[in-house]
Amino acid sequence: MKTINKKNLYLYIPLLILNVISIFNMFNARYLNVLYHNFFIKQLLWFIIGYLLIYIISKINVNNLFKYAKYFYLLSLILLILVLLFGSTTNGSKCWLNLFGFTFQPSELTKLTLTMYIINIVNNSKIKTFKDELIIIIKLILITLIPSILVFLEPDTGAIISFLIILFVTLIYLKLNKKWYILASTIILLSISLFFYFYFFNRDILIKLIGTSFFYRMDRIINFANGNSYQLERSLINIGTSSLFGNGLNNINLSIPEAPTDFIFAFLTNTTGLFSALIVLLCYLVININLLLKISHSKVKKYKLFAYTYLFSFLFSQIYNISMNLGLLPIMGIPLPFLSYGGSSTLINYIFLGMILKLL
Repeated sequence: MKTINKKNLYLYIPLLILNVISIFNMFNARYLNVLYHNFFIKQLLWFIIGYLLIYIISKINVNNLFKYAKYFYLLSLILLILVLLFGSTTNGSKCWLNLFGFTFQPSELTKLTLTMYIINIVNNSKIKTFKDELIIIIKLILITLIPSILVFLEPDTGAIISFLIILFVTLIYLKLNKKWYILASTIILLSISLFFYFYFFNRDILIKLIGTSFFYRMDRIINFANGNSYQLERSLINIGTSSLFGNGLNNINLSIPEAPTDFIFAFLTNTTGLFSALIVLLCYLVININLLLKISHSKVKKYKLFAYTYLFSFLFSQIYNISMNLGLLPIMGIPLPFLSYGGSSTLINYIFLGMILKLL
């Protein structure tokens, strides 16, 4: 199936609209902070490279890439280790490697390589007995756990959640014996119950078990509803004071930290208006529906799981980021796909998209 055809135009048009809105807001962000001065040029470059990647993917045999999935996965683990040793620290997180003047986030690459490796394992496994199910469950948990631990040390909570979504979707898709799902649900509920028991009644033991850094990270997430966040307060003010068509260029009511990245939705709502926010939501809706229809109608069963894992991760990023901007969920570093500034996340999204269009 060709990657560029009339059917795919229903996906490309809303994607291009998101790109245009993103570039305009990156240009507007330069009036917030001198650090954002060249963001719109870089973002435009990422988008151009992204479409070039989709074109290149449409011309190659993507099936062959899955043969080397294990090696891509190992490469991403090496990069995650290098980040911990030599990475640059921003906002208390060591998540980026500096390569030839460009910062690169290996955890974003790991989302792709982990997914490919999991798909490779699933496609090459013959699950017939209870023992076969146990073996593949252990394999999938282990290969997800290793990068999760490395990313946890950075720390990057958003990436860990993405890895767990990939694992969760895979386990559901496999349709294993119901006993496994009952066991998993029981373990998760017990773990959550124990965590909250120690959190409310014996914090000293909990801190000893999980460490001070992780405890305070969880404490901040649990208590997000108290409304003590400087970022959230400004995000809500920007959304609450926005008009139908926004304030326009260089007319920003209130500065928001991380406006081009985590809080792009609040920023664009204030600068380009509620109408722009509605357009963004409609664009995501059209893309989501088109991807879902493409996956469900595809006869290539071998790679449906690959597409489903991306679709659920893609949906999660949209829902979480916008909810975070509205104060409905705790603040975490989860970008809004194809809108938030960032080369690593943007290019990986384009690669995922290009591979899905090619494979299905």
